[in-house]
Amino acid sequence: MGSSEEDKPLRRIAASFEELAGVAKQQPPGAMEVGSFARACSHVSVLFGCLGIAFKFAEMDYVAKARRRRHSPLSSPSPLSESTPRAFASSRFQNCCLDRARCCLDQLNCLLDVVDDLLETSKTISTLPDMVELDIQNGTVRQAGSHARNLLRVKRGIDMVKILFEQILATEGNSLRDAASKAYAQVFAPHHGWAIRKAVAIGMYALPSKSQLLKKLNEDESSAKVQMQNFIRSSGPVILYAEDLFTSRNLGMDCVHSFAHSCANQQQ
Repeated sequence: MGSSEEDKPLRRIAASFEELAGVAKQQPPGAMEVGSFARACSHVSVLFGCLGIAFKFAEMDYVAKARRRRHSPLSSPSPLSESTPRAFASSRFQNCCLDRARCCLDQLNCLLDVVDDLLETSKTISTLPDMVELDIQNGTVRQAGSHARNLLRVKRGIDMVKILFEQILATEGNSLRDAASKAYAQVFAPHHGWAIRKAVAIGMYALPSKSQLLKKLNEDESSAKVQMQNFIRSSGPVILYAEDLFTSRNLGMDCVHSFAHSCANQQQ
């Protein structure tokens, strides 16, 4: 018996962003609903969970459920691949690396559960433009935990997944390490301190292989390619829409930086 659509998170991710893209591509752009945006983004957390330690920071930063899962990648790390350097084959060294990763990732508990915040916000604020405007009126755009800053953090998660999929499609072989490293370097690394960058670099050696990831997502290579292409195409307008909410109001795109960076640096 084949898997149902409910068992195919990659398809849910692509389909939900297709709907958002329709709003973003209207001329002029429509008023994207907070609830629709948050529900679409919540599907992405499944992908973060499948990637393991290297992206556990993103999952914890992205959705509250990450801290409540019974089987966390940190408590049961993926086995290191055959391409792992000899130094990483040492059990003692692996434990040291995992301890460093746990320490750095635990520090991210100071980051708020942004998707849950947006879902809760949708009960009282209808659209993303209204949400940003309210923060502007209240002078809280750059305040830790504001809806605007949470929106930017979620936007970065979407951006990272888009680049990850682009790199996966452009990369030969069964390893995800190069694709994931490039996606992290472009999106998150500039906003993280040394401790988190080091933890992520260590975690890259414990990434699942491409075939293992596709198995977790219940896709084969050809079907996954179609869904990744769909997400790349539809997420682009959504990312631009979110960015325009800030740039059109003369707000910088770095208002998350100081908070995330200061949290990370507490471990240095």
